[in-house]
Amino acid sequence: MRLTTLLETVNEGGSRAWSASSTATTSDDRRTFDQMVADLIPCRTNDPELWFAEQTAQVEQAKAMCRECPLREGCLAGAIEREEPWGVWGGEVFVGGVVVPMKRGRGRPRKNPAA
Repeated sequence: MRLTTLLETVNEGGSRAWSASSTATTSDDRRTFDQMVADLIPCRTNDPELWFAEQTAQVEQAKAMCRECPLREGCLAGAIEREEPWGVWGGEVFVGGVVVPMKRGRGRPRKNPAA
């Protein structure tokens, strides 16, 4: 019940309050629930730097992990609302508060392809 309520809240962009008092009565229950939710969210169980990486391969890896996340829609909606300056949010790349299709590497592209 609580997980469903949390997922609905986040998928709606976090616009309504989530009450943690629905079924848990002890701090051990809350810790168990928090750990269960954290295990479902890739950005909580992997290196957080991956979602703010400079290398294209790492950014694509973070986007792929986001595609499996049950909170993807709410994460993306929240990032759009907050105009996140950069990083991977909800499976999309943000640069300057705008979603971009692919993160471009640093520096200018080569005039001639590398041999």
